[in-house]
Amino acid sequence: MIVRLAAPGDLLRLPEIEVSAATLFRDQGVEVFAGETDETPIDFTPAEVWAPIMAEGLLWVMSEPGGPAGAFLAARIEEDRLHILEFDVHRAHQGQGLGRRLLTFAVDEARRRGLAGLSLTTFRDAPWNAPFYASAGFAIVEGEDARGALQAYLDREAARGLDPARRCAMILRL
Repeated sequence: MIVRLAAPGDLLRLPEIEVSAATLFRDQGVEVFAGETDETPIDFTPAEVWAPIMAEGLLWVMSEPGGPAGAFLAARIEEDRLHILEFDVHRAHQGQGLGRRLLTFAVDEARRRGLAGLSLTTFRDAPWNAPFYASAGFAIVEGEDARGALQAYLDREAARGLDPARRCAMILRL
């Protein structure tokens, strides 16, 4: 698979990838929202939300040449960092190193753009979340280090029902 900028034809596939990746939480018994059951619909981002990010050149997908996307990473430039908004690998493509390759691409892209680092918010306790990012050099930031845009993301997540005690902000300084 190759990393490429997303094209309009990719947008409708992104919710499917996001939902597929989210099923890993249920399969591993990780509750995302309090009171969630197997019958609770999985929350996903509508395809049209990604269009402006694609237009900014901050939405990348992995696919076979000419094939459908199997993974995607959407970002925004916040302060002096490339902030990862969403990063998903379809279950059919997990365990093949695609996530690590796509994350490495994003790190290289941040360097190419002259940014000071990357940031994201994630679950502390899911092995494919904070521990995965830590293995790539990200560090959890809290308190004064998580101010500004990072704290705003954490606050929005809490307002949506994500448990703040299970969420964290992470930064990779370049």
